[in-house]
Amino acid sequence: MLRYFIQKILAGLAILMGVIILIFTLFILFPSAEEITAGQRADEATKAAMRSEMGLDKSHTAQFVLYLKDLSPLNIGSTESLKKYNGTRLQIGQSSLLIKWPYLRNSYQTRKPVSLILAEGLVGSGVLAILAMGLALILGIGTGIVSALNPGSIADKICLTIATLGISLPSFFVAVIIAWLFGYVLHSYTGLPMSGSLYQINPETGEHFIAFNHLWLPAFALGIRPYAIIMQLTRSNLIEVMQQDYIRTAKAKGLSQLGIVWNHALRNALNPVLTAASGWFASLLAGAFFIEYVFNWKGLGKITIDALQQSDLPVVMGAVLVIACIFVLVNLLVDILYAVLDPRVKLTS
Repeated sequence: MLRYFIQKILAGLAILMGVIILIFTLFILFPSAEEITAGQRADEATKAAMRSEMGLDKSHTAQFVLYLKDLSPLNIGSTESLKKYNGTRLQIGQSSLLIKWPYLRNSYQTRKPVSLILAEGLVGSGVLAILAMGLALILGIGTGIVSALNPGSIADKICLTIATLGISLPSFFVAVIIAWLFGYVLHSYTGLPMSGSLYQINPETGEHFIAFNHLWLPAFALGIRPYAIIMQLTRSNLIEVMQQDYIRTAKAKGLSQLGIVWNHALRNALNPVLTAASGWFASLLAGAFFIEYVFNWKGLGKITIDALQQSDLPVVMGAVLVIACIFVLVNLLVDILYAVLDPRVKLTS
């Protein structure tokens, strides 16, 4: 089991290294970064100072090594060379060992640390993704059970129709329809706005407060597609499990249908559902770009799109790295949970 986990961790690190090389190739070599920061009208001395500060006056190889040094959680060097990093320092002879979080540099536009900008977006995306996936799991598993126990019924056909529409319609189209219908046409009944973020500012007092009413429409729009997949997977797998020999044995013992489904069938039927839900949750948490943009929701997706429009490359690079880390961590957790839910799954290499 230990060997299995080590292999998974090494595979995840290899994926992250590939992502780092890719985004360095695509973004770090983007020209005129100093003009974005200093402005096109800045003189050559100011631009040269900016290039030196960002390390753009070095060779591509030196820039890549410096970028890896910024991202590495462990650094060894002189105190002077490590002074720009924050972390725990241990003196080793003439050198220092620094333990730190990855340094994602500063925004070209605001000069704020990219980590702080992404942390704000990660909170918004996290809350939105958790609610969206919660709705998708509850409704998807519930309607999937109803459809599986009543195949061919009216309820089954309605559930399948909704699920088919949820998979077929583009997410941005669904988001626009939901925002227009429930946030504009039916606003007097729902009381829900068309757009807004999790945190709002009171115009009178200037205080920040959490606006839960801004959360429901984007969460509903974001959860429709995972709901459709979870519903269909639950239905198809539960129908297959209900035909197994041990289920017929449980029926012969006189157990109720609800007891059979809850205690015996559902646990085995939910393994593919878990895999699908985990993949979707990683995607939702990483940032539903279209949904966040339509509802003007401040999350990773909205921040990344705004940064792309402003050519704010450090923010884009940091967002891509965070998204990659989320996918790697979620997939590792799924491998562990998969074995916990189903004893038949063995963690072997």
